[in-house]
Amino acid sequence: MSSSTESATRSWEGLTIPAPGTYLLDQAHQRVGFVARHMMVSKVRGQFREAEATITVTENPLESAVSATIQTTSIDTGATDRDNHLRSGDFLEVEKFPTLTYRSTGVKSHSGNEFVLTGELTIKDVTRQVDLEVEFEGAGRSPFGQDLFGFTATTEIDREEFGLTWNVALETGGVLVGKKIKIEIEGEAVRQA
Repeated sequence: MSSSTESATRSWEGLTIPAPGTYLLDQAHQRVGFVARHMMVSKVRGQFREAEATITVTENPLESAVSATIQTTSIDTGATDRDNHLRSGDFLEVEKFPTLTYRSTGVKSHSGNEFVLTGELTIKDVTRQVDLEVEFEGAGRSPFGQDLFGFTATTEIDREEFGLTWNVALETGGVLVGKKIKIEIEGEAVRQA
């Protein structure tokens, strides 16, 4: 939280962006979701209900960084049996690997309010480079005096590259669970310091 005389925002390349500082993902305003193909004919949507992220906004916005931790047990697709299967050794193996992590390593490119963030995603014991397409949604100060900004981020990963290889062949051709997983993140980050 900032004093009322300190600016919550600044101008940069035609955008109003947050002031430098450390921001935490607001638990009441976040969604870490995913979409997977099911039986080659439909999509299953889910989310991780417990996620934390620290975003360090620097004087030069292109040097800003993010680190995030997601609790694997918090996976929720709206179907208890499916969620329990996703928590099992066939997929996330949550007892051995209680978290997924993402750590940015740089900003690859930007155009207007769209940025490509490069980083390392770790699922189970596999770490791979993953680019997030981030859309900066805006920055300001809440009526409660909190400096904050909003964003959405998306990417697509091949789950098999992270050791999530379980599947069942279908008699009609194809497989039960698609290899490509779309990740969709929405959130607000609140300034801490």
